[in-house]
Amino acid sequence: MFQHTIAELSQLLQSKSISSVALTRAYIERCESLDTELNCFITLTPELALQQAKAADDRIQSGTSEALTGIPIAHKDIFCSKNIKTSCGSKMLDNFVAPYDATVVERLANAGMVTLGKTNMDEFAMGSSNETSFYGPALNPWDKQRVPGGSSGGSASAVAARLVAGATGTDTGGSIRQPAAMCGITGLKPTYGRVSRYGMIAYASSLDQGGPLTQTAEDAAMLLSTMAGFDERDSTSVDRPVDNYNSELTNKLDGIKIGLPKEFFNQNLDSDIGDNINSAIKILKECGAVFKEIELPNSHLSIPAYYVVAPAECSSNLERYDGVRYGYRCEDPKDLADLYCRSRGESFGEEVKRRIMIGTYVLSSGYYDAYYLQAQKIRRLIRDDFQQAFNDVDIILGPTTPTTAFKLNENMDDPVSMYLSDIYTVSANLAGLPGISIPSGFSNGLPVGMQLMGNYFQESKLLNIAHQYQLQTDWHKQIPGEFKES
Repeated sequence: MFQHTIAELSQLLQSKSISSVALTRAYIERCESLDTELNCFITLTPELALQQAKAADDRIQSGTSEALTGIPIAHKDIFCSKNIKTSCGSKMLDNFVAPYDATVVERLANAGMVTLGKTNMDEFAMGSSNETSFYGPALNPWDKQRVPGGSSGGSASAVAARLVAGATGTDTGGSIRQPAAMCGITGLKPTYGRVSRYGMIAYASSLDQGGPLTQTAEDAAMLLSTMAGFDERDSTSVDRPVDNYNSELTNKLDGIKIGLPKEFFNQNLDSDIGDNINSAIKILKECGAVFKEIELPNSHLSIPAYYVVAPAECSSNLERYDGVRYGYRCEDPKDLADLYCRSRGESFGEEVKRRIMIGTYVLSSGYYDAYYLQAQKIRRLIRDDFQQAFNDVDIILGPTTPTTAFKLNENMDDPVSMYLSDIYTVSANLAGLPGISIPSGFSNGLPVGMQLMGNYFQESKLLNIAHQYQLQTDWHKQIPGEFKES
């Protein structure tokens, strides 16, 4: 049953062909059996899951269920979950049990979804490989010697290995789309403000956005329909009606204009991935899409701008972890300064420390104008490039990553190479635009992802194109051989 999508499981549950309790118990057993090989989960919650599954079956029997009722899901361990450890992949929060649910967790639970547990992630979402986690790296189910991508690597790996039908993630510079590409699944980053950030532990507040990781675009549409919407508890939440994302999936692509940024198809792109994306373009042409080369002239500045803005915001956000109110506290501090220094020094990992130091530097007196202010100006130029492009095209298409999943420890001593794995994704975060990565094939046995980016609140259009492509291909149906059902 683990090959079923969320949409298919919904039909089986609503028709009472299976029960949520039976389905949940099967997923729990699968996670307990196989996650020792992948390290996808930081915390499993079998007792809670079975309680929620029983309640879901009762709702289905009473006729008050929704489309997602009874379906198991996993949450990235950046979302606060009431009475469950919420660690953000860090030693700093290894002992933190959240007293409330994040809005995303709350909305999916209210829809009747079943929480299997909390997934592994780069510490405080800072990383592109899931190797900065205090709990060790999650592994890629296609090759356990390789990374699943990050920071939502645990969620992506779990969905790819069919340990769960869908999972939540967050995307600050590509942290949903990049691991989705490396694990061969679908990952959607919504428009900034479309999904509430309340209860989502902050890394870079003007960039972070929650979204779904699933097998298919249809599943992503189902989850987004519940996750999205205004939340008065989040000052960045946009008060705008939520589209019926599933209703537009069947629209034909005749005449839709898709832009191909010439900056995305250069020497930085692995030739196999370039060939793969060109094959996908041919399929979309056969579906009626029209293609046009476009320019995003400031896109090469995305990485340097991002790695000024994001660390600056992280430096501010992580100031709250001081060893006083909650989280890790060092033993026997001499005074308040010693408490601060040792609590942070002993509990933050190297990448988090690096970004805090960079952020503090670029915000400091004498450097703010030279670095942070300039980065914000570049951010506006990048946004303007996209708006100019969307005057000519409906959607922008390109690769999600410049390479397939790299080996464990391959880039850990080379931060710049690690950062460049997000070269095609960070611009959407800087501009606040939606983007989706979908499986488009394989290179040397490893998944390749194709990225679609749209104008603000155009998630329906992205999901429509992704769904139509998936109707013509079966890349999204592929399961790593070791994790296929026997």
